[in-house]
Amino acid sequence: MFWRGVACRIGMTLFGLQLCIAYANAADAACAYRGALDERYCDENRDLVADTPKDASQWRDPQTLVWAYSPIEDPAVYARLFKPFTQHLEACLGRQIVYYPIQSSADEVEAMRSGRLHFAGFSTGPTIEAVNRAGAAPFAAKGTGDQMRGYRLVAVVHADSPYEKLSDLKGRRVAHASQFSNSGNVAPRALFPKEGLTPGQDYAPIMSGGHDKSILGVVAGDYDMAAIASDVLERMIERGLVKRDAVRLIYQSDLFPTSSFVYAHNLAPSLVAEMKRCFFNFTFTPEMRAEFQGDDHFIPIDYAAAWSVVREVSEKAGAPPP
Repeated sequence: MFWRGVACRIGMTLFGLQLCIAYANAADAACAYRGALDERYCDENRDLVADTPKDASQWRDPQTLVWAYSPIEDPAVYARLFKPFTQHLEACLGRQIVYYPIQSSADEVEAMRSGRLHFAGFSTGPTIEAVNRAGAAPFAAKGTGDQMRGYRLVAVVHADSPYEKLSDLKGRRVAHASQFSNSGNVAPRALFPKEGLTPGQDYAPIMSGGHDKSILGVVAGDYDMAAIASDVLERMIERGLVKRDAVRLIYQSDLFPTSSFVYAHNLAPSLVAEMKRCFFNFTFTPEMRAEFQGDDHFIPIDYAAAWSVVREVSEKAGAPPP
């Protein structure tokens, strides 16, 4: 009787395993190509972005849409700044729009992956993670005319410090922003070594939790240097949070694209079309133009082309460690 029970349990386990294998094989058979995307997504048109599900029953068309913007700085700042835009979307789409003040880029990616976010603004590095792991489909960016906003990775030190070049920071306290941040972690790992400073070897990166925290830490003397996004520094100077003469730049990179705006891959195509129309007919408020360095509207983007330099840097740096 005992061995019969064991055999039964083994049989059930094997049956379950066969079902899992069959399910996985069916999923693979249903998707001819997915590239770098998570196994739950498909990219048969090879545009590097998750395809809309073929089965219309999987499309989502909710009357309440939840969105978030990358927590590059204090989330409360963006909640206030984007309020007129959120109100515009409500009127334009005829739906309730809820802005959710997310606390970290990792949380934002997970919220989209789990279906809690319907659209969002992601900063440069996390855009790749959102596309590959969360089925995000980038479609817009901030800009002026037909030019997308760009920024640089910069290395800042205290104005009174003795440091003149990156190699001077070996063995010192250097702040990175967060794991998936492009300028705040991934790009320094790819670009600093050729300047004589290798993160993880010449110094142990200290994750500050945000570009603004890194900058303030340098000013306060908590860090000897910080790897940050140039546009964040400019905004903090313009808001009076940091004096321009309090810090010095000892390195700056070529231009990177700035934040992307994305929608969840499984939103109904009709909703996506309406959302794009509402994004592209919105003119930024004076407060938004001031905050975003003169950008005054959203422009359409092609992820494969616009983020190619970011993907190249990410591949060169390798997967960022936790």
